[in-house]
Amino acid sequence: MGWFEPGAADAVPHDARFVILVGNAGPEMFRRFALERDHRTAKIDDWTRDVLSGLADDLSAKAVFPFDTPPLPFLTWARRARAGHVSPLGLNIHPTYGLWHAFRAALLFPAAFDLPLQSAGAHPCETCADKPCLSACPVHAFNGSSYDVAACAAHLETPAGEDCMSGGCLARRACPVGREFTYHPFQAHFFMRAFRAARRNPAGNAA
Repeated sequence: MGWFEPGAADAVPHDARFVILVGNAGPEMFRRFALERDHRTAKIDDWTRDVLSGLADDLSAKAVFPFDTPPLPFLTWARRARAGHVSPLGLNIHPTYGLWHAFRAALLFPAAFDLPLQSAGAHPCETCADKPCLSACPVHAFNGSSYDVAACAAHLETPAGEDCMSGGCLARRACPVGREFTYHPFQAHFFMRAFRAARRNPAGNAA
């Protein structure tokens, strides 16, 4: 998804001298996960750690993950890697993939590579006059500067929240950028179910 040579302010662990962000866009990663694991019981975070830790070992790198504790600043690293922009929803928005991508790991290398920084591209939200993402949520969980997690989670517990549960967040689906990478409803339901389970049991790891 992107790469950068870290400085002291980037809070990159393990004395890394180069960072490559690994992620997915669209439904293909989830299709592979569902083929390799039982999606009814398996956690995608466990599968991600297994796959990408093996890749890191092959490359003499160290893999760190967004679900590590304490959490690492992946969205800050995304800015450094020019891998997108901050959307009004607070999610990272990519000029090609829109909101339909995620960072799954960072590969930390002990040596720097001679790679030019990629272009971040234009911020797609700056030319989006209507910003439908901010009006699509039925409980107005987004206001452009904050996210009412409690209101969102409570809505998912009601019959009215079934559309969000079965097809994914309505605010996310309202964004016109990168619609060809939209998650399959089966995948969206998996992640919404994990989010709801995590809200019910904050100490657990639902994904």
